Amino acid sequence: MEEKLVNILNEMAEYLSISQMKKLQEVLLKNMKEQEENISETSNYDYLKMFIAAKKIEGCSDRTVTYYKSTVEHLLKCIDTPIRKITTDEIRSYLAQYQEKGGCSKTTIDNIRRNISSFFSWLEEEDYILKSPMKRIHKIKTVQPVKETISDELIERLRDACLCKRDLAIVDLLYSTGIRVGELVRLNIDDISFEERECVVFGKGDKERRVYFDAKAKLHLQDYLKERDDDNPALFVTLDAPHQRLKISGVEIRIRSLGRSINAEKIHPHKFRRTMATRAIDKGMPIEQVQKILGHSQIDTTMQYAMVNQSNVKNAHRKYIA
Repeated sequence: MEEKLVNILNEMAEYLSISQMKKLQEVLLKNMKEQEENISETSNYDYLKMFIAAKKIEGCSDRTVTYYKSTVEHLLKCIDTPIRKITTDEIRSYLAQYQEKGGCSKTTIDNIRRNISSFFSWLEEEDYILKSPMKRIHKIKTVQPVKETISDELIERLRDACLCKRDLAIVDLLYSTGIRVGELVRLNIDDISFEERECVVFGKGDKERRVYFDAKAKLHLQDYLKERDDDNPALFVTLDAPHQRLKISGVEIRIRSLGRSINAEKIHPHKFRRTMATRAIDKGMPIEQVQKILGHSQIDTTMQYAMVNQSNVKNAHRKYIA
């Protein structure tokens, strides 16, 4: 805060007389003192509440907000230093102890680091602190394994394992659109256009976009809706009465169960999203269009999803190099 005061005075020196400069300094010091008194009355948890409120206004999902809250809350329980006095060394020590005690991976620690960094960056932007102590704590290097996709054969086996029309419709809609599981459960019947084979989804931050499904998904969706006898507007509902809107956990449990029934490891809703992106890239769809379909604001995120098929790399090498 003192540094900002000096900068302001230096910038105004050539425009004001000595008496005016003194008056400006007096007013600034008075306001700074009042601000510091107000800040000193604000507890660490008050800052957290304000941060969480800001994230909700920005449109972050409930899941993301909960993750932010639990991460920062745990930090504040372990470090009782006032927010404005927390140092880089204290946070480094906290992260090291967290990893040592929990035995968690570097990826997990980096996610925690990123959440804490967002908190302190927000405090800096709002002028509650002069400088974020996270600026000198850099991204933790992690091993990036090649993430697997779902093969055509495995998709057929998953379809065969479906014991009801609803599950078959879910599998094909996830596979052909690449939508997030949270977007899937928010879909209503009115959001679907069978004529255009498209639907409107609301992604992160409630951003609206259109996604498209194939003929197989269309037929399975229509078959499923024909057998429905409830009046719930939701596209996917529970199998048992009173047929409530299906939740994220319900879809995740069902998809994992289907995977286990055919002895397939790590089958989950998000794997369908990565598979769709990879298939699209392999078949020549421009990355910008894949980005649009997936609803990513940054193309780098799309590139992380689109893991190029190794057999295509081999064929390309033979064509262009060998």
